[in-house]
Amino acid sequence: MPQSYILVINGKPEGPFSIEDLKSLHVKPGDFIKTPKMDDYKEAQEMAELRELFGFAKPSLLMQYFGSFDQRLMASALDWFIIFGIFVVIAFVVVIVFISDKEVRIVTTISILGCVPLVKIIYHIVMESSAKQATFGKQMLSIKVVDMQGNRITAGTAIARNVCKIFSVLTFFIGYLLAFFNKKQQCLHDMMAGTLVIKERLF
Repeated sequence: MPQSYILVINGKPEGPFSIEDLKSLHVKPGDFIKTPKMDDYKEAQEMAELRELFGFAKPSLLMQYFGSFDQRLMASALDWFIIFGIFVVIAFVVVIVFISDKEVRIVTTISILGCVPLVKIIYHIVMESSAKQATFGKQMLSIKVVDMQGNRITAGTAIARNVCKIFSVLTFFIGYLLAFFNKKQQCLHDMMAGTLVIKERLF
């Protein structure tokens, strides 16, 4: 079934319109439009199929689209909670079911929980370079990681971004606070890896 679109005309939603209808209406890049399946309207230039059809230029990333520091902080807290929670459950099951010696239980628990930081880095690399472009925490906050053009990052860029977080930490977390002092709200590791964190609405 052909795709249909709802177009905002003079402040009111009209449609549905077919592609041919949109052509006759002379849709402009800044016109707000959506498909029946979309939750919110986007500018026509934000939709890849309409950019291709009408020859619109891909819009630059505007300031209001960058993920804020509090969104990123909350997403990070959620990710820590998810991963640490999973490992606590694993440690609990392993020491209760398979280990009876008290000292061995303590050592095993510490060893299992000690893997959390490494697993979190791998988790970020895999999730941020995936089709979702975001960890579960970021998905809950509707933000994602992109390159400087707003495209999905590669696994190599995801590795660089997460390894560079070491420098954000070694600067006594000043690297994270840099997000307050630049228009694109990049932390130090974002600057080093050439990445941005944006709100889901754009693309």
